[in-house]
Amino acid sequence: MELDAALGLIARVPDFPEPGVLFRDLSPLFAHGDGFRTVADALAATVEPDVDLLAAVEARGFVLAAAVGYARGLGVVLVRKPGKLPSVAGRVDYALEYGTASLELPENVVPRDANVAVVDDVLATGGTVNAACQLLEKAGAVVSGVSVVLELAALSGRTVLDGRRVHSLQVV
Repeated sequence: MELDAALGLIARVPDFPEPGVLFRDLSPLFAHGDGFRTVADALAATVEPDVDLLAAVEARGFVLAAAVGYARGLGVVLVRKPGKLPSVAGRVDYALEYGTASLELPENVVPRDANVAVVDDVLATGGTVNAACQLLEKAGAVVSGVSVVLELAALSGRTVLDGRRVHSLQVV
């Protein structure tokens, strides 16, 4: 399947989770075997060769990073919402397009000086991905880049990522 066709499986849901937000739903893509494989392979190709570990942002990032990790033979650390981890290395609060949120990093899973790539589904305002990068760096890791399926250019998320390498399969 061609990448453009696979990305065309992403649904656009107006006014979710609140009025004025156009939500991008990757569920139809995940449910389509060929489409999901195409996107996972394309994301895997964006990860720098010297990466030691992937960081997956809850929740759709988990699905994507697991597939990329498998394809590249890399482990995956899960960056979680609060209250999901028994032992926490750090927490960052951040702003979303439509509110605020927090992320936590599990303790003792990211080796110091590990070269880590962050994988997520959508780069919108950049708050979520930036929070994940901050957590990883506080743990002593080096963030080599960010790989996402979809980037919402109008929300300028790339600008808050402080010059990090950002790989987007599609920019809208």
